[in-house]
Amino acid sequence: MKKLFYILFFFLPVFGFTQMDLYKDSPLNYTWKYIGTAGFSAGDAVYTCLAFSPSGEPYVAYSDGANSFKATVMRFDGISWVNVGNAGFSTGEADWTSLAFSPINDRPYVAYTDRGNSSKTTVMKFDGTNWVIVGNTGFSSEEADYPSLAFSNSGEPYVAYQDFGNSEKTTVMKFNGTTWVNVGNAGFSAGYSSNTSLVFSSFGEPYVAYYDGGNSGKATVMKFDGTNWVNVGSAGFTNSSVYYPSLALSPSGEPYVAYQDFGNSYKATVMKFDGTNWLIVGNAGFSPSMVAYISLAFSPAGEPYVAYQDHANSEKASVIKFDGTNWVDVGIAGFSAGVAYYSSLVFSPNGKPYIAYQDDGYSSKASVMAYGAPAGIKEQQQQQLTFYPNPTKSKITIETSGALTASYLVIVNIEGQQLITRQITEPKTLLDISNLPSGVYFVQVINEKTVEVGKIIKQ
Repeated sequence: MKKLFYILFFFLPVFGFTQMDLYKDSPLNYTWKYIGTAGFSAGDAVYTCLAFSPSGEPYVAYSDGANSFKATVMRFDGISWVNVGNAGFSTGEADWTSLAFSPINDRPYVAYTDRGNSSKTTVMKFDGTNWVIVGNTGFSSEEADYPSLAFSNSGEPYVAYQDFGNSEKTTVMKFNGTTWVNVGNAGFSAGYSSNTSLVFSSFGEPYVAYYDGGNSGKATVMKFDGTNWVNVGSAGFTNSSVYYPSLALSPSGEPYVAYQDFGNSYKATVMKFDGTNWLIVGNAGFSPSMVAYISLAFSPAGEPYVAYQDHANSEKASVIKFDGTNWVDVGIAGFSAGVAYYSSLVFSPNGKPYIAYQDDGYSSKASVMAYGAPAGIKEQQQQQLTFYPNPTKSKITIETSGALTASYLVIVNIEGQQLITRQITEPKTLLDISNLPSGVYFVQVINEKTVEVGKIIKQ
């Protein structure tokens, strides 16, 4: 069985909602529940990475021990977990699997360290029938670890990774439709880096966080300004060395980083950038004991949630959130059946936290759990919304069924940041989106019973 101490968490776009109460079930239902069967993979599932499809189905990518640790992707169809294409579709062993959905064609893409191609980076996508290579296999110059996949606002796939062809520094590349090209300079970090975590801002700027060997192993965040990679605040802004840095942007666009804090007994710490400085969120080292495999995501209400392997609770999975004053447990601490590796935390389109992990309680297979969500549901449908013109350069009409007129309408970007909020009082709502940058956006119409989601394109 593969048990590696390192992990990279990849934060895929998180859909945002208004701060209304979307949970109408009894408080007795507010527990962590398995989605489908616990331990659903055929064998060991390493590097589990969770994402939601635009149709609301959870997908999990992993290195598949039942298929020579090649890449496998499975989805939950509302009843059971099924393979997406063939299991073990990569040519060789796939490490550090990172899963994201294209906002243009809604297809799942997977980036991984390709042990079948000199440990370089490869990206594949599912075309509806088969998994196919995006560009060239093994497109990085040399070995590339910790690949983190994200899509730009215009739909281009980007990958950040530790670049052995450039002294193990950080490099970011994008696929321009023909080939993979460097974004800025290759190896732009100050020194050795690891645990790269890549996200995009609402303005289309790529941000990357990493363990910074050029700054005593502290955390550094950089962004690409269109010409160069520049530091966000100070390089090496944490008080001590870190591991498992996980980057996410708040709904208001502030970068947050969660990490294992060497200066606080390897407990969890979260910091945010306020535009000038990096500040501690709540208390440093807020977890009860040492943590590992940290994953950060934002709730629809803008609360940061952190999932981790909890050494205070037999190394099981725990999730904790910041309520504005304190860090508090989400459900019970240590809720998994056994030791949890490779935690991947994502919010579903209707605003519930889901976690995927390698589950030692079920023979090291993959499990997915959700908080307060009954198993066997599909998280969203797209049956009662109409948009026109789509694409548009300025104004768009959003037409809803009569059942949705007493609802809230939210426009979010592919990072889940809320840009426009409006109450719906008529079947047709005209919105002016001329001030939004060109790209793909999601429209969410929310009432007490349903969540309807659709996609629009701003030209």
